[in-house]
Amino acid sequence: MTFFSKRDLHFQLFENHQILDLTKYSYFKDHNKETFEFVLDAAEKIAENHLYPLLTEMDRKEPQLVNGQIRIHEGMKRIIRQFGEDGWINATFSYEEGGQQLPNVVHQAAGFIFQASNYSASVFPFLTTGAANLIRTFGSQELIDRFTPNMYNGKWQGTMALTEPDAGSSLSDLSTSAFPTEKQGVYKIKGQKIYISCGDHDACENIIHLMLVRIDGAPLGTKGISLFVVPQKSITTGESNDVLTQGIYHKMGYKGAPIAHLMMGTDDSCEGFLVGEANKGLSYMFQMMNEARVGVGMNACAIGTAAYYASLSYAKDRPQGRKIIEKDPSLPQVPIIEHADVKRMLLFQKSVTEGALSLLIYCAKLSDLIHVTNQNEKEDLTLLLDLLTPIAKSYPSEMACLTTSSAVQVLGGAGYTTDFPVEQYYREARIHPIHEGTTGIHGMDLLGRKVLLKEGKALKLLLSEINETIKIAAKMPSIEERGKSLALNLTIAQKTFGILFNKASENPEAYLADATLFLEMLGILVISWQWLKQGIIAQKALDENKGSSNYYQGKLMCLRYFFEYELIKVEGISKRLMSEDQLTIDMKNEWF
Repeated sequence: MTFFSKRDLHFQLFENHQILDLTKYSYFKDHNKETFEFVLDAAEKIAENHLYPLLTEMDRKEPQLVNGQIRIHEGMKRIIRQFGEDGWINATFSYEEGGQQLPNVVHQAAGFIFQASNYSASVFPFLTTGAANLIRTFGSQELIDRFTPNMYNGKWQGTMALTEPDAGSSLSDLSTSAFPTEKQGVYKIKGQKIYISCGDHDACENIIHLMLVRIDGAPLGTKGISLFVVPQKSITTGESNDVLTQGIYHKMGYKGAPIAHLMMGTDDSCEGFLVGEANKGLSYMFQMMNEARVGVGMNACAIGTAAYYASLSYAKDRPQGRKIIEKDPSLPQVPIIEHADVKRMLLFQKSVTEGALSLLIYCAKLSDLIHVTNQNEKEDLTLLLDLLTPIAKSYPSEMACLTTSSAVQVLGGAGYTTDFPVEQYYREARIHPIHEGTTGIHGMDLLGRKVLLKEGKALKLLLSEINETIKIAAKMPSIEERGKSLALNLTIAQKTFGILFNKASENPEAYLADATLFLEMLGILVISWQWLKQGIIAQKALDENKGSSNYYQGKLMCLRYFFEYELIKVEGISKRLMSEDQLTIDMKNEWF
């Protein structure tokens, strides 16, 4: 039943990223290693006792739309209520708001455990966290008092309602409208939203939608978008708020959580409550979206991790064949983990998931530091986190599709059957390159905006951080060559940056044509940096004879694998990015 490594999670938190540093700040001063471990142990118990046992069942018995309401797995009612009663939904909020002032990095780590055990079940409470956070940050005190208490306790579900039939990633084209009423801040909402995660279900008393809407007469494009709280039911009468579930989407994976098609204002009686100022909704929503983007990367990493441990367990137990040098058929078969190609597939999974987890924990810690540091530090940390967010979202998402495929391959024919969980993990991984912005959009965001901000300051900050790690590696003979290899590839990448940036003003279309490849290249470099950091710690631990040598040797082997199999891709991607052949622009529609 292993779906994650407690040892590795603790390594990432306490050895690699040293999150106990956060307790030096007054906001987190009441916490220590004991409280953090208590939270993680509690998450593990919930995952083992309640979430993981429903993993397969929730996949097989997916939600259904019955008489206008979506019915989900009965077990979710208890799980959602437990998340509320135990304080998970508002754990990171202040004491004054009933929270625990828990660092986001610890909350994310607990989320990783939940997601690895049962991704579908894990999304319900954390969607509510994001929605409530928007209300508490930008809403009036009246809205906070009216909506957040029942969201915190799990009675009400929160959602993020953006997408429309004709406005997916292009939010500037959304057409759901709001019309003023006689009541201050209250509008009539009319329109429809699609692909709304947990947009309707019978495990909560009400669904609270944080919805992007255009007020009648507002400017076209993104400048005319406002944010509204739109409850499914009136919070005063408990009657329908004219938010109707028109359909449910049946998905490839992630089946336990419902995805709804909603219609608002069919009877012209749907009320919505304006959050903050009119026409600033998209900037408000970006708070939740950016939090969710790192969260999507964590989801993908967690699913990839669960698939890795399932395939590792199978590889240890499944006997087949003999070693190449053994020709005697009378000899017993060996476990498939003895075969080099199986080791390659396992190393691929381990190096990608543990490298991605390191980056995600790093990003979560950055968000905590932004919350507590002074203004000068805050500005640099925010730039760095903004730059890393598209990588933290997209690299784990894209790579989990490949690592879960490798997990299936390790099992061979058995992996393609429903008798083992890896086929489910493979299906569930695929949504993440789409969730919260496609990989292509994040590539354009990274290359078209993030690396250019403040004359490239964010990129300079990142390169400085990487070079500091390379300097430490240079003092360690066993790690030194890996540091030199990363430095060499950084030089290649910087040359590529320079050539690319010349195109930014001259030919913007050509500049962004291969933005996804740029994102991939920078992702490989960042994960290589994270592996160099882990390798330094592992080597020091071995030199000082600390802990299990097998664990740290495994870390060093993953460092070696990633640099030998993944980092070498940077040179090839760089050649493509520097090429003058703009074939994707030159290609004519008719030629397809």
